Amino acid sequence: MLTILGFAMIATFLALIMTKKMSPIAALVLIPALFCVAVGKGAHLGDYVIDGVSSLAPTAAMLMFAIVYFGVMIDVGLFDPVVRGILRFCKADPMRVVVGTAVLAAIVSLDGDGSTTFMITVSAMYPLYKRLGMSLVVMTGVAAMANGVMNTVPWGGPTARAATALKLDAADIFVPMIPALLVGLLGVLGLAYLLGLRERRRLGALRLDEESVETKETVLVGAGTGAGGGGLEKRPVAGGGGADDVDDDRDDGDGGDGDGDLLKGLDPNRPTLRPRLYWFNALLTGTLITAMILELLPIPVLFLLGAALALSVNYPRLPDQKARIAAHADNVLNVSGMVFAAAVFTGVLQGTGMVDHMAGWLVDTVPEGLGPHMALVTGVLSLPLTYFMSNDGFYFGVLPVLAEAGAAHGVTPLEMARASLVGQPLHMSSPLVPAVYVLVGMARVEFGDHTRFVVKWAALTCLLILAAGILFGTI
Repeated sequence: MLTILGFAMIATFLALIMTKKMSPIAALVLIPALFCVAVGKGAHLGDYVIDGVSSLAPTAAMLMFAIVYFGVMIDVGLFDPVVRGILRFCKADPMRVVVGTAVLAAIVSLDGDGSTTFMITVSAMYPLYKRLGMSLVVMTGVAAMANGVMNTVPWGGPTARAATALKLDAADIFVPMIPALLVGLLGVLGLAYLLGLRERRRLGALRLDEESVETKETVLVGAGTGAGGGGLEKRPVAGGGGADDVDDDRDDGDGGDGDGDLLKGLDPNRPTLRPRLYWFNALLTGTLITAMILELLPIPVLFLLGAALALSVNYPRLPDQKARIAAHADNVLNVSGMVFAAAVFTGVLQGTGMVDHMAGWLVDTVPEGLGPHMALVTGVLSLPLTYFMSNDGFYFGVLPVLAEAGAAHGVTPLEMARASLVGQPLHMSSPLVPAVYVLVGMARVEFGDHTRFVVKWAALTCLLILAAGILFGTI
């Protein structure tokens, strides 16, 4: 019964947010609360929520101060050279822009933190997508998939969890998987190229207007259609997109947080710039990322210290500090609120035992004849399991059970651990991953739009990695 209710709860949540019947925050809170009552454990709802909040509180704190830190770095102009360099490389070519998004996200993902990756990638690429009138879900989808592939680095989380759960060396898991992961990354770049071509056909040949840009925000689930934005000239070319799967949401940007303010990120005369402190800010950011990789301190502590130092040095006057914090308060509230709402969902899933029953059911449904192919089975199961549960739940709760079943048929724990990494490109767009809310929040994309666009492509990337792993003999 708990198995059925668990799947029903997840299906209800996804259906409501993808059809935009409820906001993600409301759905993350109300749906699990209703199902908790339905399974007869409503009296324990408070305990489940507190447990979930307690487990995610460090993540929420990290995101809050990380948003402030990188927001300040954007304000002071740290990423302006990156944006200008990308502008010069892309030359207003949508194909180059999308490929550039994938490359940038992959490179920044080497720090092992998805939230940092998304903040830097969106900060650099968002103004360009806005100027060209490009589909923002293409940006979020490509960035999420590139990060998902690179998230398998030993310090990224999944590999370390698999190594800990099965008592293996992380290097023994990761190094043989590098060829398969490179194939997956090439697959993401190839997809970015194709999506870029679709955007090029939709928009035509473009030329940036360097003087002023006033665009309307357009979110297109189908990258091959829709209207372009302002601030550029369009020269029609042969070809065009169809009208499939289009969801066009517009924001006229008539307030202080409208498109005009967002596009001031490249304004060389904005008052928040601190050019004399550029190298200090670059050194501070490099030190912060290095400290994260070396795990010198917990990540929330590092960002708390980094945000405080960045504010104090760049804006020594108290009113200026307050102004910078207020400028990023919307993002902080939206993202941290989403994390705490997700804590209700995960708390109910785990507290009621739904997640354990769902995992057990999936393991039990594996036919006995597939025993010698448990690595393949694990790779396939990693797609839905890492999407519907946290990495901790999968790697510490499900993987040991699968590994034990595989060992009975001669499948080594190393093969099982490598196969368990396959689902990460899809996992990074899971509603249970806090970083994805940073991505869609900063890009101003509805989570449901992002989900509808990315799931099929991310699943295909996962299967590509699995096939490559089998071909190379590592799975």
